[in-house]
Amino acid sequence: MPRPTSPHIVVIGAGTLGLSCAINLSEQGARVTVLDAGAIASGSSGRSVGVIGTQYSDAFDIKLRVHALRQFRHWETLGLNFQRIGYLRLARTADQMALLAQSVELQDSAGFKSHLHEAGELKKIVPHLSTQGLAGGILGPDDGFIDAHQMCSLLAQMVRESGGTVRQFCRLLDVTRTGGGYRLGVSDDIIRCDMVVNAAGAWAPAVAAMLGQTLHIHPERHEAVTIHLDHPLAYTMPMVMDLVNGQGTGLNFRHEAPTALIAEIHKVDTSSPEDPDAYNDQCNEDSKVALAELLLDRLPDLPGARLGRGWAGLYPVTADDRPFVGPVDPSEPTVITAAGAGGYGIQLAPVIGQLAADWVMQGAPNSMPEAEVLTPNQERNLPRV
Repeated sequence: MPRPTSPHIVVIGAGTLGLSCAINLSEQGARVTVLDAGAIASGSSGRSVGVIGTQYSDAFDIKLRVHALRQFRHWETLGLNFQRIGYLRLARTADQMALLAQSVELQDSAGFKSHLHEAGELKKIVPHLSTQGLAGGILGPDDGFIDAHQMCSLLAQMVRESGGTVRQFCRLLDVTRTGGGYRLGVSDDIIRCDMVVNAAGAWAPAVAAMLGQTLHIHPERHEAVTIHLDHPLAYTMPMVMDLVNGQGTGLNFRHEAPTALIAEIHKVDTSSPEDPDAYNDQCNEDSKVALAELLLDRLPDLPGARLGRGWAGLYPVTADDRPFVGPVDPSEPTVITAAGAGGYGIQLAPVIGQLAADWVMQGAPNSMPEAEVLTPNQERNLPRV
């Protein structure tokens, strides 16, 4: 439990990033208050498909997930439901297969399981998969997905049990800098704190502006659809992703229930940002048609498949597609940003929360020093082109 003399930190945002930061702060001895203008996981977190995978060919990306998976495993012992259905990333070319082979080596050195498969072996993993145009793929058998609502509810409970506070439907209205910290005007109260963590996702730029900062995060639309099946498959469909380092259709799909899959297109139009306060949160009909065509090409013989409910969410993305973790302004270390993780926010939330808590309590990302490259400095905090 925090002591009365412990620093009081307010975390703005009760999604996976904000709550991961809050529990890490509590474990480092801070007094924590989490604020959200809506309900827990009501923003991007609650509209994610929740995939957690390790199929990356960059050593830094792998190391981030080493830290993240360590916390996920711990939270599993506390009740987090991690559906380990496997993650299959498809490759179309020999060059992509070479990248996946590199990923196997990196994952093996990090302690992750992964296996490279030629195209002819893929039907053993997904019997209904068409291998036309594919060179092969990489399978992470221990990867899978989580329910972001359940994760956020668990973390919120942990924060409360550690002595912290989680306030839902509590909108930040104004910020005043005081000699010893901040005075936050919220919906029906005044909160005084020593430091603020901006983990507001697609709303992070607006929160930053209230704190006197400029933050460039692009709210990028993504859409997902439930696929209903007449009868259960004889196997569990792993997560299947047709994307390697930005190349591919971006189609991905996975098991959701015995007679249901979830599918989405990971690549979207980034030409104009969405307004997080006024975007259409339903899947557009033309998107459903495009998704159906891609699914028909990749799963042509899936029995009794039909489109069900669709929805839309926002990926908060940065100019270089890597998250912001750290101070925007080095001269103002009392405001720490933890945002901009795009479509990888769920799987990176534990490590982003860990690093943000390090910045707050220790002034540097000491648990992973090389993560200082994630600081939203002038070289990175740029508009997305």
